[in-house]
Amino acid sequence: MPIRTTAPRTTAPRTTASARPKRPRRRNLAALTVLATLAVGCSAQDPAPGAARSSAPAAPPADAQAAPADAQAAPAVQAARAALAAMPAARPQAAAGQELNGRRSAAEHALALEQALAAARHWGLAALPLRAPAPPAVKPALADGPGVKLAPGLPPVVYRVPTTDKVIFLTVDDGAEKDPQFAAMATELNVPMTVFLSDYLARSDYGYFRALQAHGVGIDNHTLTHPDLRRLGPDALRREICGQQDRLQQETGTRPRLFRPPYGEYTEAALRTAASCGVTAFPLWNEEAFPDHLEWRYADQRFHPGDIVLTHFRAPSADWKGTMADMLRRVVDAATAQGFAIARLEDYL
Repeated sequence: MPIRTTAPRTTAPRTTASARPKRPRRRNLAALTVLATLAVGCSAQDPAPGAARSSAPAAPPADAQAAPADAQAAPAVQAARAALAAMPAARPQAAAGQELNGRRSAAEHALALEQALAAARHWGLAALPLRAPAPPAVKPALADGPGVKLAPGLPPVVYRVPTTDKVIFLTVDDGAEKDPQFAAMATELNVPMTVFLSDYLARSDYGYFRALQAHGVGIDNHTLTHPDLRRLGPDALRREICGQQDRLQQETGTRPRLFRPPYGEYTEAALRTAASCGVTAFPLWNEEAFPDHLEWRYADQRFHPGDIVLTHFRAPSADWKGTMADMLRRVVDAATAQGFAIARLEDYL
């Protein structure tokens, strides 16, 4: 018998453009500096009372595509670098060495703060992203429930990772649009993410995805040609799923552990086939991100710990009203406004 193949639904309506909250005002530099201190020195935490519940993306400066983040805050960043470079090397000595090492640590923190502020200004963020906590020493145990579907001997299907950490997970599907500005933005802001690639869309430039992988992005399986798995027989399932496992191992040097079925649809046969070639989990999603809005699964229109956010590698079009950078700005601002950090899915699943 086939098992349940679609995400659990709630009766709450999805957010519409007219129902979305008004855009909050952009924070000023002083507030941004305070948030920078939190982002550099702290993990995700509860937002301050009265903090905005959602965050509309602000356009980056006009020259954002022309100048690197450091260049936009050159005096501050260069001053912090110069102060650090002028200091003697750290010394393993008693009192004098400890005092010097303390000053070097403070200088390094100041440089990291200025670089983070420069990146936030450069990409037009309303606030700095919160830093995710350290990955759990032991990944959360998966039990059958509202966010996880388990069947004996099969990979779990996960809509929400069971964790109390205030983290969400950004996942990007398909691989059609290979926007260099999106890659630069994700790298400069150090935004963790996982991408699920279909070979027929990604194959034109796997180098783009290898560059993301070099900065910590997870590369995982979304089939060779993006078919509806419910319509495939055993041989076709193996070709689509295991064939892309082999392809991604060849292109990235790593065999994926995670598999996202196209359209979120799967069968028991698809689960068994994926498990036979190295897949350990099927992550689905709770929210979907677009350049101009977020679609929520929950009536409260808020993130919850462990939520998985779906988006796609898309170019501007009639139903994708903006760029990949606009989409990323919206997700980061919304997460930060609600006190959430973006974490790496592979660290928890």
